[in-house]
Amino acid sequence: MTTTIDHSGTTPAVRRMLNKVPEVTVYFWIIKILCTTVGETAADYLNTNLNMGLTNTTYVMGTLLVITLAVQFTVKKYVPTVYWLAVVLISVVGTLVTDNLTDNFGVPLTTAAAAFGIALAATFAVWYASEKTLSIHSIHTRRREAFYWLAILFTFALGTAAGDLVAERMALGYWVSALAFAAVIAAVALAHFRLGLNAVLAFWIAYIVTRPLGASLGDYLSQTPDDGGLGLGTVGTSAIFLVTILALVVYLSVTRKDQDAALAS
Repeated sequence: MTTTIDHSGTTPAVRRMLNKVPEVTVYFWIIKILCTTVGETAADYLNTNLNMGLTNTTYVMGTLLVITLAVQFTVKKYVPTVYWLAVVLISVVGTLVTDNLTDNFGVPLTTAAAAFGIALAATFAVWYASEKTLSIHSIHTRRREAFYWLAILFTFALGTAAGDLVAERMALGYWVSALAFAAVIAAVALAHFRLGLNAVLAFWIAYIVTRPLGASLGDYLSQTPDDGGLGLGTVGTSAIFLVTILALVVYLSVTRKDQDAALAS
C-alpha cells in the first residue's frame, strides 16, 4: 500500500541528506515479500543443507547483519543496496530467533508470538514517547532509525511465530496459507484506502503479515512434491528470489522511483 508522505516539518535539504528509508510503493512491498522468502529458504539451507545448525547459523547471520546495519547507520541517505541487504539479513535473523526459541529452548509458538507481540508494542510505545511520531516517512535521525530497525526485527520474529502457529494449528498447506495471508493484506489495504485505517497502523500490520506470506511461498517453491511443494529446493528458490531482488534494487537505484520528490531531484 502507498501511504501519504509526512515530512514532519523537515526541510527538503535535510531530507535530501538524511532520508534513510525508501518510500512505500508497490516496489517496496514486492521486494519485501521476496526478502521474506529468501529469509525462510536461506535459513533452512544454512541450517539443514550445510549442517551448520541453528546456533552457528544464527551467529554467522547475526554477525553479517550487525556489519550491514553499521554501514546503514553510517550512510547519510537512503542507499537501496545497503537498505535491502539489511532487510534480507534481518529476515533471516528474525526467522532464526524464533526457530531457536521453539526448537532449542522448547518455547511454545503461542508464547513466542505473544512475547514478540509485546516486544513490538513496547518498541512502538518507547518510539512514540521519545519522538512523538511513528511516521515511517521521517526516519532522519539515528535514534529513529534504531527504533525502525528494532521494530522490523520484531515484526519478522512475530511473523515467523504467528505463521508457524497458523500452519501448525490449521494445517492449510503452503499454497492455501499463502492465499490466506494475501487476503489479510488485501483486507488491511482496503481498510486503509476505503475505511480510513491509520496509515502507520496499516503499514505495520501488513509488514508483519508479509512475513508468513513470503515464508509460505518459499516453502511451496522449495519443498518436495511429496510435501506439497514444487521441489525447486532451497538453493534454487533462494537464487531465483535473490536475482529478482538484485534486479529490482538496481532498477530502483537508477530510476529512484522509491525516493520522494525532494530526494530524487
